[in-house]
Amino acid sequence: MPEFKVDARGPIEIWTIDGESRRNAISRAMLKELGELVTRVSSSRDVRAVVITGAGDKAFCAGADLKERATMAEDEVRAFLDGLRRTFRAIEKSDCVFIAAINGAALGGGTELALACDLRVAAPAAELGLTEVKLGIIPGGGGTQRLARLVGPGRAKDLILTARRINAAEAFSVGLANRLAPEGHLLAVAYGLAESVVENAPIAVATAKHAIDEGTGLELDDALALELRKYEEILKTEDRLEGLRAFAEKRAPVYKGR
Repeated sequence: MPEFKVDARGPIEIWTIDGESRRNAISRAMLKELGELVTRVSSSRDVRAVVITGAGDKAFCAGADLKERATMAEDEVRAFLDGLRRTFRAIEKSDCVFIAAINGAALGGGTELALACDLRVAAPAAELGLTEVKLGIIPGGGGTQRLARLVGPGRAKDLILTARRINAAEAFSVGLANRLAPEGHLLAVAYGLAESVVENAPIAVATAKHAIDEGTGLELDDALALELRKYEEILKTEDRLEGLRAFAEKRAPVYKGR
């Protein structure tokens, strides 16, 4: 059976992890399908933004499927982690903008999935945490690195070393969540955010995403040089000229992604 329900709405898709009975945990089957979905939208010019959420109202994604993990040999665990890391990296490298709509518990790999997304919207019931040290391991899907880059090393250590879980309000206050959604309006807020993205020039959005991601961690002079190279790429696009014409003619631009 499919691990995701896909709701395609033109340039925006909503992917719902369809595993409510196991708290939308990351199984091998779920990870394989997620990788296939990411590959599909990344090779398409038609899909510009993806909202990822979980089925039900209890969990966004409760991390790895620990029942399945208990049956794995060490080599199988290593292979699973390799797939997890490659899939999350593919989300970051995609020209598509990914938005996590966090409807409940996002623990361990669930928080790591949200971190790999470009933007995060949290419902009142959202709960986030990298709780791996309680199980005698550390985050293995990029959590130690992405969380520290997003909220700073001090806050990342506070959360990871204590295995503390935080609610939506605290996630927003430390910058882990970009938006808070009122009760019952999570998908509406996340979808509205996606609409705000796709109304802009496709190449410019993708280039800005990559400029931010690739520049993080560079020395400022190197990061500014990177930005300039990215800007030079945009100068060659038809969309840039369309944006200027639309502004002069006081109309909405019609971008074609070229």
